[in-house]
Amino acid sequence: MTQTDTTIGFVSQNADRLTTLKQRPPYKHYIKALPSLQQLTSFVRVPQKQKNLLRRAKQTTFIFPSGDSYRIIKERRHLLLIQKLGWVYTTSANLSGEEFDEKFASDGADVIIGYPNHKENNSASTVLKINSVRERRLR
Repeated sequence: MTQTDTTIGFVSQNADRLTTLKQRPPYKHYIKALPSLQQLTSFVRVPQKQKNLLRRAKQTTFIFPSGDSYRIIKERRHLLLIQKLGWVYTTSANLSGEEFDEKFASDGADVIIGYPNHKENNSASTVLKINSVRERRLR
């Protein structure tokens, strides 16, 4: 459990562990948090027209035609963690569809990374669905 760029969340490279912990349907995708656009290109082909958008975006999740979603992390403290791990799946630290519960979050975490003055309810990320031609705002 750690402060992510938008909320307190779980980060892991094991999606099955997150699915079990959050009691979430297994068909739902998780956001893959990455430290850079260069790292993103190792997972998915980024349309040339969209590269500047991805490079400049902050707190924005991008859904690609495959259905996979990615976020390039800019927030300094969260970025340090992501750089050490290379990439992680990220999700809010609550049961699927429920409000944040600190006891649930701390009980479900293997490691807790605390930051002073953490924010429990920051604004949600912007969600854009992109393809080679355009982007569409979903949230």
